[in-house]
Amino acid sequence: MWTSLAAVIGAAMVGVVLFDAFETILLPRTITQGFRLTRIFYLATWRPWAALGKRLPSGSFREHFLSFFGPLSILMLTGCWALGLVVGFGLLQWALTPERHAGGGIGAGIYLSGNLFFTLGLGDVSPHTRITRILAVMEAGLGFAFLASIISYLPVLYAGFSRRELLVLRMDVRAGSPPSAGELLRQHGHRGDARDLDDLLRVCEAWAAEMLEVHLSYPILCMYRSQHRDQSWLATLTTLLDTCALLIVGVRGIESKQAPVTFAMARRAMLDMGHIFSRVTTEDPHRPDRLPPGELTRLRDLLSDDAALEPGSKADVKLNRLRATYEPAAHALSEYILMPLPPWLPSAEHAGRATSAAEVLFEEQGATDVSVI
Repeated sequence: MWTSLAAVIGAAMVGVVLFDAFETILLPRTITQGFRLTRIFYLATWRPWAALGKRLPSGSFREHFLSFFGPLSILMLTGCWALGLVVGFGLLQWALTPERHAGGGIGAGIYLSGNLFFTLGLGDVSPHTRITRILAVMEAGLGFAFLASIISYLPVLYAGFSRRELLVLRMDVRAGSPPSAGELLRQHGHRGDARDLDDLLRVCEAWAAEMLEVHLSYPILCMYRSQHRDQSWLATLTTLLDTCALLIVGVRGIESKQAPVTFAMARRAMLDMGHIFSRVTTEDPHRPDRLPPGELTRLRDLLSDDAALEPGSKADVKLNRLRATYEPAAHALSEYILMPLPPWLPSAEHAGRATSAAEVLFEEQGATDVSVI
């Protein structure tokens, strides 16, 4: 009876781990919320890590601590997979030849399994029956394949991270740090380069689409943080949506045909990534308003000379309607992964810093193409 139960449990453990590793590493997937070992692992590890991070004083030390979770979780998850396979195969080895391991019990079967999985070749414990020898060959081959898959997984993961960060860094020059829609529009309105802004929005549309695809395939990348405290993929995506919303409502001197298309793509990316973590994406009256009436007035004053916003209550209502389609998801993601949302206006500390660098570049080189930066 016990051997049968051990065999069933061992086979189930091996099957669950193999399917979970296959789905996580190799299978491009859509948004699913079913039972998955990786999902349970991240729910169990991120919550205490985030709770500890919240207790740390805000600043570079806290951000540095939170940045460790993404890479470290991959090592921990790999260890959990390896442990599950070793224990599962060990239970099968013990269940199929219990008399051979009478001296060591289940522990001897697990020890044999670890020997085979990591190809140690110590030889002090070995399989003796035909079926256990077949099982041993299968496990040894699986160990090689498992390690090879992990090794090939990491370059793909970090390539996706590097491509994502390119636009995050480019927005530092164009929208400040932290980025803001007000600074981005002010720069382009000051230079009068509406065509350049449309070029940038086309690049942003492709960036949002690629980021969504990569994050769906590798959700752990959502936890990977940018190298600078005031930058993040979430802040860049939110700034992009803020900018497109203002352009859709109306900005004097900047008529963008690309803004609605980029807004639709970026909004889909925001909503789908909210669903990845099962975050509530509906309005919450307890959440702070990112653009209260006073801030909107300041934003109008900031852009009054270079790129004035469409005046009137109808424009304000339209802007609020657009904001309601993505801000709940942005707030939910921000609260869960502890990445602050960007302001609508440039902060006093960073105001004009990005502008001066961009203006020097454009004046010296006469640059009008988005690829220059």
